[in-house]
Amino acid sequence: MPTLSRRDFLQSTVLGGAALVSSLRGAEPGSTLRIATFRADVTPPLGHPLCGGWITPAKEILDPLEAIGYVILGEDKPIVVCALDWTGVLNEANVRWRTALAAAVGTSPDRVALQCVHQHDAPFVCPRAHALTMEHGMDVMNPEFFQTAVSRVAEAAQACLGRARPLTHVARGEAVVEQVASNRRVLFDAEGKVVRMRGSSSVDAELIALPEGLVDPKLRTVAYYSGTEKVVSCHYYATHPMSHYGKGRVGADFVGLARRRRQAEEPGCTHLYFTGAAGNIAAGKYNDGSPEAKVRLTERIYRGITASEQGLAPRPLRRVRWRTTTLVPPADPAFDVARLRATLADTTQTRALRTIAAMRLSWRERVEAKVPIVVSALELDDVSLLHLPAESFLEYQLRAQRMASSRWVATAAYGDGGPWYIPIREAYPQGGYEVSVAFCSPEVDDQLSRAIRDVLT
Repeated sequence: MPTLSRRDFLQSTVLGGAALVSSLRGAEPGSTLRIATFRADVTPPLGHPLCGGWITPAKEILDPLEAIGYVILGEDKPIVVCALDWTGVLNEANVRWRTALAAAVGTSPDRVALQCVHQHDAPFVCPRAHALTMEHGMDVMNPEFFQTAVSRVAEAAQACLGRARPLTHVARGEAVVEQVASNRRVLFDAEGKVVRMRGSSSVDAELIALPEGLVDPKLRTVAYYSGTEKVVSCHYYATHPMSHYGKGRVGADFVGLARRRRQAEEPGCTHLYFTGAAGNIAAGKYNDGSPEAKVRLTERIYRGITASEQGLAPRPLRRVRWRTTTLVPPADPAFDVARLRATLADTTQTRALRTIAAMRLSWRERVEAKVPIVVSALELDDVSLLHLPAESFLEYQLRAQRMASSRWVATAAYGDGGPWYIPIREAYPQGGYEVSVAFCSPEVDDQLSRAIRDVLT
């Protein structure tokens, strides 16, 4: 698959740094608001690389991966929001997918939010990094399957328009999830450096015994109604969504299983799950990586979903607004192109390190071309649904809630995955795994925080 030129990228994204706002007329007499939903299977074929190619490729399909989304139609151009059961969609892959969805429903790519759920036994795609690794006998993705998946989802989105229903009401709810999320960065030395991380799973008694640390304990739900009927229910929670992974067993993991359980109970309502700003959040305190732990985590997320829906009180939807802004986060100046290329070519290095080098090179090329990342928010009266890129740290989600304290904010991260991790400025001198695979310099904190403020206030 050819890499998008800078010109193509810029034509496919919002230009300029100022927030752009557009509105759809709401539920007054004569309202034209409508909503339609789509879903498509995006399960990779056996043998496909998983998590960018540095874990075991697909050997078995435990349960299917899905792209699930909705389209809001009105007097302005349509809005598309899609949750994807993949690890990540990076750089030109993200633009290609948003561009295809936009073309399918008659809108522009900046009005499409494509957010990965971030399960790890799933594809993690970057066409430019794939091209670089192929020069050295490795692969990141299957370009043909990627195009098949994009086309399949776009076709589903186009087909759903004929099933659009009046969109009249919206409701919100939230509930505390017990014993799932825990902060990964909880063990520091006397100098404030991260000593060890508590990952997606842990059997280290010392790490397990430490407090949860900073988390957002609430699972938030936003539901759309056509008259009295709930037709879409979107669930947001901040944690890495892995119980155990790396054995080649493709699946949507515990968050996907919880979503499907709720979907089976309400077949007439489309349920979507979004992973919040969970770059430094995982289930490690409560997950030992066993099959039994996966069952427990599934049950706890399911209970959070159902509890968040218990108090839903639909209200007439008066106004829908789509807000966007852009940023070009600076690449980490420590990235040396010659050294990265040497790592990529060095067969004594692990496949993971060589692939990360390719992805860093891809990010650096993008930054040098000044290709922006889009940050967006969907306003539903006093509710804002915020869409962030990559593995943003939880603090960005909490900041968003404080910045827009008069609004009710739910956050979905893992949009454009090009930057990999996006720590807050204070985390950089602390080190740790997340900082070691953050592709941007600390100045990204100011840029992303400003973008969040632009689309929320």
